[in-house]
Amino acid sequence: MKLDFIHDIQRAYRKVVDSMSRPGLITNLKDEAAKVDLEAGCFPSTLVLAAMLLDTEVTFKVVSEKEEETTRWINQLTYAKADAAERADFVFVLYDKAEDELGQILQRVKTGSLIDPHDSATIIVEADAVTDGCDFKLTGPGIEEANYVNVSVNGNWMEVRQQQNAEFPMGVDLIFVAKNHNLLCLPRTTQILSEGRKL
Repeated sequence: MKLDFIHDIQRAYRKVVDSMSRPGLITNLKDEAAKVDLEAGCFPSTLVLAAMLLDTEVTFKVVSEKEEETTRWINQLTYAKADAAERADFVFVLYDKAEDELGQILQRVKTGSLIDPHDSATIIVEADAVTDGCDFKLTGPGIEEANYVNVSVNGNWMEVRQQQNAEFPMGVDLIFVAKNHNLLCLPRTTQILSEGRKL
């Protein structure tokens, strides 16, 4: 693989940190993803995220029709071990997921505890598109007033996310990555309003 596991991953890490600390800021992993020459059943940018986030100390779950293939590639790339969605530290919900699979997965993943809120899952979701727009209004820490974005993912995931994040500091963090490698982070502290409704 042409991906530089030091410099390219550091650049990708900085972009994710920027998007996580300023929810609504859309960054792009195109340059890093262009160096991925594996056909692993997922977006190249998803593999960049896997290489950045995973190591031997964490576990992961792949949700996909190509789960076995992608799991094998991620394991070989990072040496992280696969586990069930209920126990995994990172869950990759890939593009070929069923229509409401994200919502179902969000109901099953770990959200931490009041003593150990960090013992929760981060969900990486492949989306049709992630763009600036007016579908969702974001407010909360890291946002001066409000940010507006569009995320093309089907299902009732927003309502389930709200339920899972209701008892702060427990909850789950979401990272969306699109076909064009746009990246958007929704930490558990971010509030989402859709069509005038708070979710």
